[in-house]
Amino acid sequence: MVILITGITSGFGKAMAERLHADGHTVYGTHRKAEDRIPGVTYIRADATVDADVEAAVAQVVEKEGRIDVFINNAGMGIGGPLEFSSLEDARRQMDVNWMGMVRFLHYVVPVMRSQGGGKILCFSSIGGLMGLPFQGLYSASKFAIEGYCEALRLETKAFGIQVVVIEPGDFATGFTAQRKSVADPQAYEVYKTYAKSLASIEHDETTGLKPEYLAGKISKIVACRRPRYNYIISTLEQRLSVTLKKLLPPRWFAAILGSYYKL
Repeated sequence: MVILITGITSGFGKAMAERLHADGHTVYGTHRKAEDRIPGVTYIRADATVDADVEAAVAQVVEKEGRIDVFINNAGMGIGGPLEFSSLEDARRQMDVNWMGMVRFLHYVVPVMRSQGGGKILCFSSIGGLMGLPFQGLYSASKFAIEGYCEALRLETKAFGIQVVVIEPGDFATGFTAQRKSVADPQAYEVYKTYAKSLASIEHDETTGLKPEYLAGKISKIVACRRPRYNYIISTLEQRLSVTLKKLLPPRWFAAILGSYYKL
């Protein structure tokens, strides 16, 4: 199969590109600044926030291969901190990369899949797209948007043989933690007394989390599956349990549990 993955220079993207290439697929991946390249994978320089880059990336794959069987929207970033102290520019940037980046690619990928009679779309949300995480509100908002968009897209494109799958990872040990932009204003720490402890807890969970190769193995199976599920939570048992509790418990009860976990 011909597979296009966004953001393959590190973390999930790199692990998926390596695994799917090893599985025998033809893999293309977008990047902004690739250094160590995976042999056999075709790299396309493209910024998910630039319309022309996205259009050209999709066109390059179609021109060379004539089709795109699987599209994996992986590129993303995180901005953390108290929402009150998060700038409007940060909010725009978070949505432009995580949500609009996906929308841009799908704007060009969906017509290709429709015309070829089908395809598989995998979009990365997060457990943070299923519950609003404290001091990660902008990130959660961008992932909630992905959930809603994909739910609608799935219904609209089903008649064309297009399958839309949402991936909801928990905490993984990747470069995402070090690259996250967090509010550094001293006043934020002064006003929100629990901010420092919560941030430390978040970073600990991520740096001690699962390895990206584990996720890549799961993605390999989803790509090969003829009838994949609509959603896949890929995380520890504890984090999967938290999603179940959110569905079962009254909102106030779950909020109390989540607040306690994040030391609020």
